[in-house]
Amino acid sequence: MQYPTLYMHEWALAESIILTVLNESKKKKLKEINEINISIGELQQIEIDIFDFAIKEIIKNYNNKLKNVKINIEIDESTLKCKICKNIWKFSDISKDLNNDESEAIHFIPEVAFVHSRCTRCKSPDFEIISGRGVSITSIKGKR
Repeated sequence: MQYPTLYMHEWALAESIILTVLNESKKKKLKEINEINISIGELQQIEIDIFDFAIKEIIKNYNNKLKNVKINIEIDESTLKCKICKNIWKFSDISKDLNNDESEAIHFIPEVAFVHSRCTRCKSPDFEIISGRGVSITSIKGKR
């Protein structure tokens, strides 16, 4: 199946996750990996179906340690907080107002949200991202 270039980000993240899991499993001397739990920040705007498909396809190219692995993906909702008025809002509150180019820029580099977003109350560009940024492996379960 052929996917447009815009999905290359999902494939690169999926491969990075699998390589990291394999490296960690060596350190922990795991012979088999049964479960991988992954947290994806909402700001990453990952196409979850593509990411999940990519992980499953990439796993096929690696060793038998992963042949029966269960993959759990959790979305970490993005919470933003204004440094001026202390208002707290969700990325989903403003994402519908972004054009395709802005949304794509945030997809590749979540920090670009600071350029394209404003506080929903006072319109200040001075805010912090409290949660919902990045991709992380929250746990790896396996057998020694």
